[in-house]
Amino acid sequence: MKPLLIALILCITVSPLCYAAPVGDTAGKPGSASPTAAVAGPAQGPSAAVSAPVAKTPPPLANEVKTNKAITLSMFMAIILLTGAIVVRAAKSTRTTADYYAAGGGISGMQNGWAIAGDYLSAATFLGIAGITSVFGADGFMYAVGPFFSFVTILLVIAEPCRNAGKYTLGDILSLRSASKVVRGTAALSAVVVSTFYLLAQMVGAGKLMQLLLGIPYTVSVIGVGALMILYVTFGGMKATTWVQIIKAFLLVLSGITITVLLLWKFGFNLFAFYDAVAASPAVQEHVRGLLKHATPQPGFDYGQRFLEPGLILKNPLDQISLGMAFALGAAGLPHIMMRFFTVPNAQAARKSVVISMVLIGAFMIMVTIIGFGAALFITPQQITAVDKGGNMAAPMIAQFVGGGAGSIGGDLFLAFVCAVAFSTIIAVVSGLILAVSAAVAHDFYVNVLKDGKPDQREQMKIAKMSAFVIGAVAIVFGIACEKQNIAHLVVLAFAVVASSNFPVILFALFWKRFNAGGIVTGLSVGAIFAIGLVLVSPTMTYPKKVAADAKKVVDQLEKKQASGVALADKELTTLEKARADYVKNRDGKSLVGLDAPLFPLKNPAILSVPVGFLAAIAGTLLFGSRREEEKFDELYIRQNTGYGMADASDH
Repeated sequence: MKPLLIALILCITVSPLCYAAPVGDTAGKPGSASPTAAVAGPAQGPSAAVSAPVAKTPPPLANEVKTNKAITLSMFMAIILLTGAIVVRAAKSTRTTADYYAAGGGISGMQNGWAIAGDYLSAATFLGIAGITSVFGADGFMYAVGPFFSFVTILLVIAEPCRNAGKYTLGDILSLRSASKVVRGTAALSAVVVSTFYLLAQMVGAGKLMQLLLGIPYTVSVIGVGALMILYVTFGGMKATTWVQIIKAFLLVLSGITITVLLLWKFGFNLFAFYDAVAASPAVQEHVRGLLKHATPQPGFDYGQRFLEPGLILKNPLDQISLGMAFALGAAGLPHIMMRFFTVPNAQAARKSVVISMVLIGAFMIMVTIIGFGAALFITPQQITAVDKGGNMAAPMIAQFVGGGAGSIGGDLFLAFVCAVAFSTIIAVVSGLILAVSAAVAHDFYVNVLKDGKPDQREQMKIAKMSAFVIGAVAIVFGIACEKQNIAHLVVLAFAVVASSNFPVILFALFWKRFNAGGIVTGLSVGAIFAIGLVLVSPTMTYPKKVAADAKKVVDQLEKKQASGVALADKELTTLEKARADYVKNRDGKSLVGLDAPLFPLKNPAILSVPVGFLAAIAGTLLFGSRREEEKFDELYIRQNTGYGMADASDH
């Protein structure tokens, strides 16, 4: 088996060489200038004494990131070989389901803290949030700050009780309140749905990285990454996943610190000077004007300052509150995060791991926000979106800039390093997600629902690995279908669904004596369905008639200017032509569910779906009361407070 695993890893490692298109030297060609020209204006106010980069005319926009192919491929292969070696070593000691799902419970609190940070700091964090910040300004900070507070919920409510009461999955905890197979099956389905949303974000990020940096077609990239992850999970289990996450978290934090320090060093580490330069950037101001649909500048309107204020995406304050609720409550129910508490030997180690992960995640979230603003300043939002409409390449592009720029040894090395780190991020998180879904399908559904817990260890391991293969294949298919999505939005959807379904059920299962199977099933199903339903009728979806209406406004403004006798600039003529085409294309269209306009006004459903999830769980409990299930609370209460019945940790 070991030689087969090594051969498969080597095949995937060298396969990019067969597909990578040459990234030719585009110097001097139209539209191919470096995307890293500075556009910042002079610092103002309290930062006047600090010299800021001099503004320059933005060059023509390039549609690709210029990389050093040899360096980038070497970095990617180094990551694959390193993680492959970890998988080979872990495979030797992965013999039981406890080893496969929970690393035998032998991971220390410090190790698990780094692993949780590695699990949580996903491609959506590094690529997506940096991209949102670089394109939409301060709204990106809302996506960054929420995850930190979610771990307060985990520390105070979830970590210790789950470690004491659980075994591998959410279904194990809920089974202590009800022996119903329906409960197990519903818990398994919930884990699959939630993890799928989260998994898509990682697959899209992987595909974009390989496509934009190595010239490998997006579809081939997603297939390759998915195949690699299937191998990792199938052979290495939780032990391999944990160490991949630890290494990846260290590299991610290191790259974040380096980029942040190099950015702020340009301004004497004066944050006032840094943000003044962002607001003074002509490119940023022009971009904001476009976001606000102002075809001509409005007198007295400070477009640069507007970039530093929330509301370019989350225009409604309720949307910001809703997003915060999704983050604060959602992480506590994410299946791949919950599984991490079963890898430590006791509740004390679980608490320690949460504290360590909070420090790491909080620090990185601050850094990734600065990185996003730095990308807006030095790369420009126009260049970032020209390379990738979702903005997902902002972090790698600013890394190349601070390293010395395109074509320099330092720039190419740092770009390759950051991209390799982002790739390792995807490897680690996808491994954890596939493992979580595999546990739900194999352990909860197959072993405990279909087979009543009777299969032996060998059969359980076989089914677990088969389910990992199937889940990986499904992730590949969905990853290809979601190519055009910004990966942070996909993750936010997962958080909203979890906060509306898993979190209410976990909370009531641990602390409400009357809670029963009826409450579990209704809470999980109604909460999730309601959250997804709201998303389908929310502004998050595309509404062609709204697109047409916005295009019509631009057409009217520019035609009015034209009619007044003022000649339009070349760029305005291009904008007018595009607006006319958008209007014709979308004026008769409908959304995915056949709507002309959103029925629900908010982009994030949590502010409404979370209360509905709680109410559904309460209603199901009261309607389907069970004295026998109520009496089972005493056992769970003792287990969650004392750890009675926990499995002994294995030595590592």
